[in-house]
Amino acid sequence: SVDDVRRLIDSLRPAALDELGLIAAIREGTADLQRAGLHISVEAPADLGAISAATETAAYRIVMEGVTNVVRHARASHCRVSLAVDGDDLRIEIADDGAGIAPQAPVGVGLNSMQERASELDGTLTVGARFGIGTTVVARLPRQVGAA
Repeated sequence: SVDDVRRLIDSLRPAALDELGLIAAIREGTADLQRAGLHISVEAPADLGAISAATETAAYRIVMEGVTNVVRHARASHCRVSLAVDGDDLRIEIADDGAGIAPQAPVGVGLNSMQERASELDGTLTVGARFGIGTTVVARLPRQVGAA
């Protein structure tokens, strides 16, 4: 039952997306995650064009999970979130200057969740980590999924 409730909650569209739009919702959400010593910047064009609700929701959830991982684990001083249109895809990059991921570290719940969200839309998610230097997560999601 708990798993079913979690799946239901995760599938809900955050109200901030409808109220603010994707970029502003991400800016608001990441502002809440800034801690002393961590600066989070969000870079995006003024207009990402038409994006389906499913892609917006996945993009928002991936960014928020990625930045939460930085806050919890990276010991970083800066995190940059960038969004861009690349053909038919929305490209999301979350990069930090933190500790990186140890070579033998198991993949955690957060990265698994991000991977699942991308896969559900036939998108991709890659993690580039250099231990002691930082981590970069790149997600590519189709801008249009199903009926827009």
